[in-house]
Amino acid sequence: MVYIVALLAVIFLGLAAVVVSRMATVVKNASGPVEEGRIGMSNRINGLLMVVFFVTGLIGAIWSFLHAKQFFLPEASTPHGRHTDFLFWLGMSIITIAFVVTNALLFFFAWRYQHREGYKAAYYPENHKLELIWTVIPAVVMALLVFTGWKAWRDIMAEAPENAQVFEIVGKQFNWIARYPGVDNNKLGSFNYKLIDNNNETGIDYTDEASFDDFVSTSELHIPVNKPILLKIRARDVLHSVFIPHLRVKMDAVPGMPTRFQFTADKTTDEMKNITGNPNFTYEIACTEVCGQGHFSMRIRLVVEDEASWLAWCKEQKPLLTSTPELASRIPANLKAKAAKYLPADATAAPADSVTASILPKG
Repeated sequence: MVYIVALLAVIFLGLAAVVVSRMATVVKNASGPVEEGRIGMSNRINGLLMVVFFVTGLIGAIWSFLHAKQFFLPEASTPHGRHTDFLFWLGMSIITIAFVVTNALLFFFAWRYQHREGYKAAYYPENHKLELIWTVIPAVVMALLVFTGWKAWRDIMAEAPENAQVFEIVGKQFNWIARYPGVDNNKLGSFNYKLIDNNNETGIDYTDEASFDDFVSTSELHIPVNKPILLKIRARDVLHSVFIPHLRVKMDAVPGMPTRFQFTADKTTDEMKNITGNPNFTYEIACTEVCGQGHFSMRIRLVVEDEASWLAWCKEQKPLLTSTPELASRIPANLKAKAAKYLPADATAAPADSVTASILPKG
């Protein structure tokens, strides 16, 4: 590290010496007359180099864009994603046009109005009409861009429709946990971070009977196509960020502050395989917030399928209460009867045996 600092110091001193030398040359030339021919030749060369630099840079920028286009994401698989992409490319187009026009004029003027012998520059102090034009037009364009962007954000962050299918995704170092509401009228049970342990990684609260049929998955999230989705998001430990690039879904997962994102996926995983020509294509939920050493591995597969296939898959899953009967101890006595159908037979028999034993006479 010391050697690097020393090298940078030497480079800095060298550049400083060059700058001082050039400044000395400028001051020296300014103190006396300079040959007119030398000024003209220097200006012509510099003016020509300005135009060459602009044209070369423009060609390079166009080539870079066309070359990188093959790596762009395909068309978004959500209506809001396509609208967002449209606004992005609209803004980029306006900015690019303004950039090219202003820089073209800048480099052209450097060549066109270079110093010429006998040429006297015109004094142009002000032009209120011109100033009004280049102030009002950018202001109006900017206002329109801001308004359309705000409207898109408002629509995306609006309350989800009543028929939206609810899911929850919980981030922790270093994986995602997807929670499904089971079949109880599309309702997720309550949660409490104090209940989190190895058997209950999302802190499901079993004092809420809506929790009894909730089930979880750490490998994939299945959602139905062409149906509004309400994705509830939270984090267990540090800041994470839910990112589904092909659906243009992105929202931070903040500890202690649940967030949400609503969307409608209108292309199934199988359809995207045909569109992309990639038989191994899969949607992916990644984390775009550096959350520790294992951040690179924090991802989960997203499966978008027709509703019939999605329902069939859900019916094959077992509620967490069924796969982890130890959680039955957290169910209040007045709700044990309702929870019995989700518990294995041996898990429900134990409480009954204990009650029978308590009422039989001793000896």
